[in-house]
Amino acid sequence: MRIVIVGCGLIGHKRAESVGSAGDTDRIVAVCDVEPKQAEELGLKSGSAVYTDWRDLFEREEFDAVVVATVNKFLAPIAISALDRGKHVLCEKPLGRNAEESLAMVTRAAANKVVLKTGFNHRHHPALQKAKRMLDEGFLGSLYFLRGTYGHGGRPGYDKEWRADKDLCGGGELLDQGVHVIDLFRWFAGDFEEVFGVLPTYYWDMEVEDNAFAILRTASRLTAVMHTSWTQWRNRFRFEVFGEKGYLIVDGLGGSYGMETLIVGKRKVDVGAGAPRYIGGAPDEERFEFPGPDVSWSEEWKEFTAAIREGREPCGSGRDGLMANRVIEAVYGSSRANRPVKVENEG
Repeated sequence: MRIVIVGCGLIGHKRAESVGSAGDTDRIVAVCDVEPKQAEELGLKSGSAVYTDWRDLFEREEFDAVVVATVNKFLAPIAISALDRGKHVLCEKPLGRNAEESLAMVTRAAANKVVLKTGFNHRHHPALQKAKRMLDEGFLGSLYFLRGTYGHGGRPGYDKEWRADKDLCGGGELLDQGVHVIDLFRWFAGDFEEVFGVLPTYYWDMEVEDNAFAILRTASRLTAVMHTSWTQWRNRFRFEVFGEKGYLIVDGLGGSYGMETLIVGKRKVDVGAGAPRYIGGAPDEERFEFPGPDVSWSEEWKEFTAAIREGREPCGSGRDGLMANRVIEAVYGSSRANRPVKVENEG
């Protein structure tokens, strides 16, 4: 495939490095960024044409798929233009600033019969992949609850960056890191029916939240609890799934978030006379460590291209991005109303 990348910042570079990781002949034919130096740097690195206006790129270049890695405000218009041209799109999370923008993208992808993937690279971390396989194979038995913690501490001047501008970002920490946790909750537990959220701004001088607390419940009353934070100060990721037979805990994402590790807890069983039953005491634990570079970006690229070849929805689809944003909108509504709010799951 001929690939173009719109948005040449850190994530644009990560996406560029993943192109071709599936062992195929995908190649980047053009890159674009409103900052000429950023576009030129990635263009030189990838050996591709350079643009500072995505409209010019779309008019002049022949291409098959687009990676959209801009600030949130421009994700939807760029993606929709590409979809309407019959191009496949990998759009960074969140899938637009709100569910309305997400729905527009999903609708245009369906109308034009092309693949739309949301950039949920966390699904492709090996520890989370292994945990999901174990869950699907019945390791936990009945699922009880989930917990997710994700955060960092920003950097000097963080409140002056685009993530502090509500028009550019659409929301704060809930929409930034929280969307990853909510997507993982949905991946492991399915759709949520009701949420309650608290969204304070503790430290940073900005019009959006720097912390997000949320309780989510499914129709069967399965509960998930989330805290994401820009006042974590030390980078932190922990995702926990508990069930009848034990637990699965993913701690760390590599790099500054610490060694990516899967902790598997298996409850003790009395195998005496009669049916086996679980007994008290600390579960037996097994740890799986995943050192080395972050492979989630290349693994996600492989999934995107495989979905295109096979004519199917990808893992972390446009609809997954839409549903995550619908949960997020319900959390924002709950925080404003100070009460639980239903999630729109239809359509």
